[in-house]
Amino acid sequence: MLLFISLILLLFIVPDLYLSVAYLRHAPMIWRLLFFVPTLLGLGTLVGTRFFGFSNGLTALFMAMLLCFALPKSVFALISLVAKFLGIWSANVSTATTIVGIVVAGGVSLMALYGLTFGWRNLETKHVDLYFDNFPASFDGYRIAHLSDLHVGTYGKGTRFLEKVVRAVNDENPDLVAFTGDIVNTEPEELRPFQAVLSRLSAADGVVSVLGNHDYCLYGGNADRWSDVREGGLAVADLERAMGWGVLMNEAKVLCREGERIAVVGVENTGKPPFPQIGDLKTAVNGITGYDTILCQPDIFTILLSHDPSHWRMEVLPKTHIPLMLSGHTHAAQFKIGHWSPSKWLYKEWSGQYQEDNQQLYVSEGIGGTLPFRFGTRPQIILVTLHRK
Repeated sequence: MLLFISLILLLFIVPDLYLSVAYLRHAPMIWRLLFFVPTLLGLGTLVGTRFFGFSNGLTALFMAMLLCFALPKSVFALISLVAKFLGIWSANVSTATTIVGIVVAGGVSLMALYGLTFGWRNLETKHVDLYFDNFPASFDGYRIAHLSDLHVGTYGKGTRFLEKVVRAVNDENPDLVAFTGDIVNTEPEELRPFQAVLSRLSAADGVVSVLGNHDYCLYGGNADRWSDVREGGLAVADLERAMGWGVLMNEAKVLCREGERIAVVGVENTGKPPFPQIGDLKTAVNGITGYDTILCQPDIFTILLSHDPSHWRMEVLPKTHIPLMLSGHTHAAQFKIGHWSPSKWLYKEWSGQYQEDNQQLYVSEGIGGTLPFRFGTRPQIILVTLHRK
């Protein structure tokens, strides 16, 4: 809490007070009042959340005020202080530094505006080819549309963007659609306006899914609502099943072609704390593939769906022979410049393909987020084609 209050002071209140004294002392009162409006709106959303509970709308408004106004103000305030310090030696250098501050702060604001208006809707379909020595020959060329992190609560009741997602997936005519969790933000009911749209996802072998940390609906003051940590997740799973999805809760689906088999295994959320640790991989792979390096059945190629990529190093690599795991969760922090993202600070594997010996992981940057914002990382459908090496 202390850290949160300190961040609010540094990003909202202190920059506003400094800039109003340094640059607006002689401005008309109306301009001075307008200058404080974004900060008042941002702080107002925090008060609203405190008294009325979590709201996707309030969260979106808070982040808009933070990204478009508070952060640029903070950047300019910092550069302005540097300019005033340099002004001790040279007025020209001070003026030039102030101009740089205006340009940088303006760039930050435009970046935020783009991410909030266009970035989160700029859908891409990314084609990925993965190769395995032991992949069944009869399945060579098998195509999986990998989706993750829809966070439908962020869209309110507007279905247009998800209709675009469904069309893009169906146009690829995949063999399987695999969704790796976080379909809602805080409530199972968020999914109801989108059930009809998402039920139109089509693939020869159907749609399979697992639950992510948000799908247990423990956020937004809901932790005390459920009698059991899994209760919210079970409600979400029921809504997904009503859409025709096969929800894999520590279980597997086996696909057969010409006497050869692929097992698609799904576990409940497992990964880094403080997120729910509910997955049971040992139960999920029982009788299908090797766990603790025993009872391995090499004739069944196994694909694991697990929301959090941390699970790969925690359990999958050291204890199993599972050749492929698909994950999401990181969103690439919904902010990326080139190949860099703040996600690198939190996750060893946060985007794209990773390999250790004969085992591979693919992490999707996801489609949605709790905030409708993306910069440098587009909402993505991963079309994975599996090949026999």
